[in-house]
This record gives sequence, C-alpha cells and structure tokens, in this order.
Amino acid sequence: MKPKVLLVDDDPSVLSVMERALSHAGYDVATAANAAGMWHSIEARCPDVVVLDLRLPDANGLDLVKRLKQNRAEVEIVMLTGFGTVEAAVESIKAGAFHFATKPIQLESLELLIQRAFEHKQLNTRVEALQQAVSTLSGGVAPVFRSPSMRNLLRVIARVAPSDAPVFLTGESGVGKEVIANMIHSLSERRDGPFVKVNCAALPRELIESELFGAVRGAYTGAHTDRQGLFHQAHGGTILLDEISEMPAETQSKLLRVLQTKEVRPVGATEHWTVDCRIIATTNRQIEQALAEQKLRQDLYYRISTITLHVPPLRERREDIVPLANSFLQRFASQANSRVRAFTPAALDCLQKFDWPGNVRQLENEVQRAVLVCTGDLIDIKDLSIPYEAVGTDGQPLAGLAAMEKNAILGALRQTGGNKAAAARQLGITRQTLYNKLKQFGIDV
Repeated sequence: MKPKVLLVDDDPSVLSVMERALSHAGYDVATAANAAGMWHSIEARCPDVVVLDLRLPDANGLDLVKRLKQNRAEVEIVMLTGFGTVEAAVESIKAGAFHFATKPIQLESLELLIQRAFEHKQLNTRVEALQQAVSTLSGGVAPVFRSPSMRNLLRVIARVAPSDAPVFLTGESGVGKEVIANMIHSLSERRDGPFVKVNCAALPRELIESELFGAVRGAYTGAHTDRQGLFHQAHGGTILLDEISEMPAETQSKLLRVLQTKEVRPVGATEHWTVDCRIIATTNRQIEQALAEQKLRQDLYYRISTITLHVPPLRERREDIVPLANSFLQRFASQANSRVRAFTPAALDCLQKFDWPGNVRQLENEVQRAVLVCTGDLIDIKDLSIPYEAVGTDGQPLAGLAAMEKNAILGALRQTGGNKAAAARQLGITRQTLYNKLKQFGIDV
C-alpha cells in the first residue's frame, strides 16, 4: 500500500522533479506552492505524508508543523530546507515532524523517508486502536497496564496483529491470554470476519474432530444432518485454539495437515473444503515440558509458533494490580448499581501484596465479590477474602503467633459481618479478650 503524499515547496523545479520521481514509484502525489495551497489540498485529499519546505512565501514551516499536528495529528511531516541548521532540525522534531532533511536530497533517500513516515503513521494507528481495545475490554478505564512487561507486549502486538502469521500465546491460567487474542483479532485485517473460540480441553475426545472439521450425515451415531466445523465457521476470520496442548495427539496430527494445506475434510466426507483463517493458539503449560511429555507435537508447535508471546503472571507485574482492580470495581459497581466507589489504602495494600495464583481472573472475581458484600462506599480489608501479611500498629509485619492471631480475628469478623460478640464466640474467647486484641493489632471495626 503506497501512501498519499503532498509536496509543498515554492520552487517549481524542485516540485516537478520530486513529483515525477514519486509518481513513477507508484505514490499518489499532489503538490502545493504555498501554505494556502497546502491547506486546500489537505482538506481535499487527506494525505498520509506531507513533505514541507521550511521557508514558504506566505508562512513559516515550523508554524505550519505546529498547526498541522494540532488539526491533523495523524499526518506525518518530513521537513526539507536548503538552510539546514541543528536548531531548525530540533525545533521541527519538537513541533511534531517525523524527520528533517536538507536540500538537495537524493530521491531514493526521500522515498525511503516517506515510506518510513507512512509506516510510523500505521503503527500509531494500530497502537491507538490497541489502547481503545484495552480500554473497552477493561470496562472503559485506561490505562490498565502500567508494568514495563505489559507495555512492551502491547507494542509487539501492535506490530504483529496486522499480519496473518500464526500467534502462540503462553502463560499461566487466568493471565488474560484470551483478552490478548481478542486484541490481536480486533487489530488485524480480519477484524470484520468471525472470531471463533475453541476450548480444546472442554471438547469431548470422541467429538473433537467433528467439532473442528465438521461431519457429514451418517458419519457417526446421531449425525442426522451435515455438520459445519468450527474451522469452516472461522473462514475469513480468526480461530482461537485455547489450551491446544490438551488436544489429543491424533487430532493435533490432522490439525497440522489443515494448517499446511488450508483444507479440512469433514468426518465421513470424501471431499475437502478450503478454509482461510488465522490461527491463534494458547497453552498454560511450559513449552519444554509440553513437548517433552508429548502433550504438544513438535512439528505442530513449529507450525503455530511463528510469533510466540508470553503473558507474564500478575505477581510479576504488580504495577498492573491497582489499575486492573479499579477498572473491575467501576465495571461491577455499575452493573450492580452499587454505591461502592473506591478501595481504602489498606485494601489496596492487601491487593498489591497478594501473589494471585489465579492471576487476573482471580483478581476480577475477588473485586466482584467485594463489591457485592461491601456495605459502605469504600472496600476495606474486611470486604476481601484473600489472606494478607498481618501488620501491627507500628506498621511492621507481625510474626508467628501474633500474625496468626490477627488473621484469625479478621477472618472471624469478616464471617460475622463485623459482629464482635459473634466473632468472639466463633474464636472461643471472651468479648473483653477480643477488644484487647483489636486494640493491640490496631483493628478498627
């Protein structure tokens, strides 16, 4: 895909040479000799890249860059000037230009600059779409990812999503592999096509092939009509093979052939059907272990792992816990028409210190539960069901029996809804003993 280019220069001979060369290279080129002509062409043609002379008869190039980025931020700008200075180059980049070059410039270099500027625009467009997808999937609160590892992952996704290459997502259960798969599909060229999700671990072993590839009438007991397989349903779109390492080995062999030939043969059929869909596969197993235990065929792995992305567990990206928790809180509070609006600092501290063995899925469930049981407008530690590191009145961690005592008391108070008499009975202590312990541990009921 060639970009639409607008050349702006007051030298007719320069314009003519650049226009002729770029048009011959296949670019859609327009020209303007001044700022007024530039604005007219921008409104009429919406160019992807503007090649702009620094000095024009009716305007200053730097001022034009600033105005252009304010009004058309998506347009990339390559600055050209016959009076190149370091100061001018720095100012143009600060103003938003993609690159600064001096005249005369070789036409091959100019074409390369334009192509790079266009690719930069495409990447920015995909990143914006990705951020929107993240915001939508998180309930409209962004950013939900603050950790460097997830920000790097999002940048990679923005680059690879537009391709048709297979993607293999690895990571523990609950880290959000399906969410990442949704993002990849929504940013791909197939986003208007179907997105079919297959839970390989949940499909019955005896029916998995007919579910994936389809079946003809009479192929097996109960097959009263022709059955369209999930690969056929995903034609023109994307198919997600969730937990592919749980798929039977013989089915993996047939899947490999489908990927190689782009054809499926329904169970009981003699003819093949052409299928065109992108493959996204996931597993919660360690790759080396899955291959060693023959849970995943090596040849299939090499076929689907063109792009392998690892989604880190939540305990390794604690910067994401609070924004994710706040996002879930707003979504569930809105759904339940609850007056809960935030977490107390103590509750946030508890969330951040917990290791979340169930990852994002567990955090989501924990926040939903807390929203439902909370009786006030702030979620506190007593509204959470997760264990935490006990802390004394001096802010230092409690050790041994003291920590166990505090956790036991808080657990009893949670179960009794804050009823101290009932909590004391449950703990087998007197109310006065409970009051003393509450004071000792700084627990405010």
